[in-house]
Amino acid sequence: MNVKPFVRTLISCAAIAGAIDLAAAAELSMAANSTGKNLSFLRDQIARFEKETGHKVNLVTMPASSSEQFSQYRLWLAAGNKDVDVYQTDVIWAPQLAEQFVDLTEATKDVVGEHFPSIIQSQTVNGKLVALPFYTDAPALYYRKDLLDKYGKTPPKTWDELAATAKEVQDKERAAGSADIWGFVFQGNAYEGLTCNALEWIKSSGGGQIIEPDGTISVNNEKAAAAVEKVKEWIGTIAPKGVLAYQEEESRGVWQTGNAVFMRNWPYAYALGNGDDSAVKGQIRSGPASGRHRRRSAVLDTRRMEPRGLEIFRRAGGGDRLRQVPGLGRNPEGACDRAFEPSDDRGALRRPGSRGGPAVHAALEAYLPERRAAPLGRGKGEVQRSVLQVLERRAQHAFG
Repeated sequence: MNVKPFVRTLISCAAIAGAIDLAAAAELSMAANSTGKNLSFLRDQIARFEKETGHKVNLVTMPASSSEQFSQYRLWLAAGNKDVDVYQTDVIWAPQLAEQFVDLTEATKDVVGEHFPSIIQSQTVNGKLVALPFYTDAPALYYRKDLLDKYGKTPPKTWDELAATAKEVQDKERAAGSADIWGFVFQGNAYEGLTCNALEWIKSSGGGQIIEPDGTISVNNEKAAAAVEKVKEWIGTIAPKGVLAYQEEESRGVWQTGNAVFMRNWPYAYALGNGDDSAVKGQIRSGPASGRHRRRSAVLDTRRMEPRGLEIFRRAGGGDRLRQVPGLGRNPEGACDRAFEPSDDRGALRRPGSRGGPAVHAALEAYLPERRAAPLGRGKGEVQRSVLQVLERRAQHAFG
């Protein structure tokens, strides 16, 4: 499929600012996150759009942190900011931002059928379509093929296998002179990325998904508690203590300099990790980002274009992005392997954004201070109960 993300887009400006004169060239502003190569990817697409339409698009650079980005968007929209016309957002934000965006149902009726119905539904709030999918990410567990081969190890299928392999390879590499290497890095900072990781840990361990599809709050259970405790034990053993401050880019930095055996991250890290400046070029492999319990559990992360106009970026793909159109998961440049080739979205684990998501995120962020307090005398059971009770209370409050 010849994907042309910007050819039929951005013909109108913000609803608040008023409609654009289609006969005249327009100057638009788009807010986008700065993770990895996202901005350079967008600049390439924007150049095509500008050439074919005569319009001009200015990029407004946002922080790499999705939590910081969301907070800034809410401030701007609450203040009636008219300086940004198109917003690149995250999959769970639609319910919180829907009121400030126009209904795209009519403008996108000819393309919505090309996307996963469940994702279109997730961006429809009270009958109003407020966003169109731009690309979809599925997280992956990256591993160093050279190191696993060196020590006769196979890719892990459970979290316990991962921890054991990470510890063995880490210790042997340190003994051989690689003093800075760690077994596993992930996103442990107190932000939305931790929510994704925690959902994968809990769900793949059989502990549910915090808030079930029917609205049941399921997090306070023994299997979820065991998953939380397992992760706590990683800190300082197979994962550096600094992982508590890591977001995507910090994790990638450790990995790409050759100082980690395993890494949990998004597909964008694959192409960057195989760049000419990478210490692990050619040695990267990947698989599902979860330890398996009964089935794979991976958080679905759909980035979207949320405009205040009547047309939006209607199709996108390429580079290090997963296609949003069903069946087009494979990267056209061959940058990603089979871990990034979903043919549909069945089995994908979605964050509970539209059902009390912000409260759940806050509760998961509270998990880190609880974990940090554990070495100061709090017992294992206390930490588990405290974390899960906080999660349960805040989820209940979100539905109250």
